[in-house]
Amino acid sequence: MRMNMSAEPEGAALRPLSARSVVLSLLLGAQPPELPVKDLVRLVEPFGVGGSTLRAALSRMVAAGDLRRTDAVYGLSDRLLARRRRQDEAVHPGTRAWDGDWEMVVITATGRGPAERADLRARLTALRLAELREGVWLRPANLDRPLPGELRDAAGTYTARPDEPPRDLVARLWPLDAWAATARSLLDRATAAGQPADRLTAYAASVRHLLADPVLPPALLPADWPGETLRTAYADYRRELAVSLGLGHAEQPSHGPRITEVRRSGQPSGPVGRA
Repeated sequence: MRMNMSAEPEGAALRPLSARSVVLSLLLGAQPPELPVKDLVRLVEPFGVGGSTLRAALSRMVAAGDLRRTDAVYGLSDRLLARRRRQDEAVHPGTRAWDGDWEMVVITATGRGPAERADLRARLTALRLAELREGVWLRPANLDRPLPGELRDAAGTYTARPDEPPRDLVARLWPLDAWAATARSLLDRATAAGQPADRLTAYAASVRHLLADPVLPPALLPADWPGETLRTAYADYRRELAVSLGLGHAEQPSHGPRITEVRRSGQPSGPVGRA
């Protein structure tokens, strides 16, 4: 079973950003992620958002819990600060040399309702894991990040060595051609955009697309993989936007198989039966 991903290039049909999306894009790129309303009025104007539209959007966003307000300063809520961290990780994912090991998560919890199961699937997908079959998730162990401890309540975590050739397994788990086609379309749209609103729209779609990049070891990627090119382009745009709009300093760029060996995370390896 592959990760859900549109097969049609997302960049081919980008919709203009709403006032809410413009505000969030600016705050997600600001350092610190808060701005006075007088600055927001000035900053959203190049993106086609008027003052009255902005103030209505701000009121709705505070009521919805997207923003917090202190006097006349608006900042991201805790929930959206977490989204900002995920975006930062998407642009600058931490990786390590890959030695052939795979992370494997096996869902062990039972009796969960549809909403809980959907939430768990979303969390596993956000960790860049892919579902091999019902309840079995895995990926090459090249990401420099631990799996969250709370997963232990619902799943067992293992290190595995699949028998299936890694490139074949990767091709079954992720629609890499579709991801790459969308990435190239977004790069083309961003390069061709002549208006600030069009560029912001393309790059906002780009960072969303980067969240779905599996960040695989280079040896398992197709030739001319555009992931790093898209990350670099988005990081450059974010710094450019921060400088031109006076948003503060942005970060610097970072340029079902058979299992013959499987071990519980943190335990010595040993032979087990086939999955």
